[in-house]
Order: sequence, then structure tokens, then C-alpha cells
Amino acid sequence: MKIEDIMSEDVTCIDLDERLSVVRELFIKHKFHHLMVIDQKKKLVAVISERDYLKATNSNLELPTASDKDLAMLNKRVHQIVSKKLVAIKEFSPFSGAIKVFHDTGVSCLPVINSNNEPVGIITGRDIINWLYGKVNSPKP
Repeated sequence: MKIEDIMSEDVTCIDLDERLSVVRELFIKHKFHHLMVIDQKKKLVAVISERDYLKATNSNLELPTASDKDLAMLNKRVHQIVSKKLVAIKEFSPFSGAIKVFHDTGVSCLPVINSNNEPVGIITGRDIINWLYGKVNSPKP
């Protein structure tokens, strides 16, 4: 079994210099938890998770009492908060390789990249659960 059999191909990319206000809008609009961060050559350089965003901003942002300081956090740029340690997997890797990476690193998602290091998909724990569910509940011959 290959990575492309289980990955989600619907990925949204964002530039390193984009502001967190745009990250916020994308998380709200698309209702997902990870954005692929790319450079000017469209190469994957990082992943920003909803958790990264929430740690970098303040939970007061959604309240009417949000201060100017709280709102100013949305002007930070993506490169100021993302981890420099990127964990990704090539698109034609075996599924077992993805499981090993999840196990060994503890990441919450695994970006899938092509031979040019461009993002082509993502694997999350939810993707694995959905695949397992399909296997467990498929009709037996």
C-alpha cells in the first residue's frame, strides 16, 4: 500500500511571510487544522498547525474585550511562529513508512511531498482511522 492511497490531496498552502490574520481566516473558512508553508519556489518549508497558531496568539482575540496588544498578535508573520524542523514523506513511499514516522516523531500530521519538495497531500491520524474503519467494516468474501 502506498501513501497516495490514504493521503488527503486537499491541502492549502501559505507563504512564510503571510500574517497570522490570514492563517486565522483560512482555519475558520476551511475548518482544517494544518496549513502547508511554502517558499517562493513553492517548496514545502514548514507546517503551521492550529495548535501553533493558538500558542502564538491569545484566546482573548474572539472576545469583545480583546486589547490592542491581543489584536496586534495577528500581525505576526508565519515564519515567526513555525517550527524549523520539518517532517515530511515522499508521495510514493510505503504506508508502513508513514506509520513509522508518526510513531517515531509524534507529529500530528505528515505532509506528503513530490520529488521537487512541493506539497501534494497530507496524512493525519483521522486519515489513518478512516482507512482502518473501511478495512474493518468492508464485506468479507
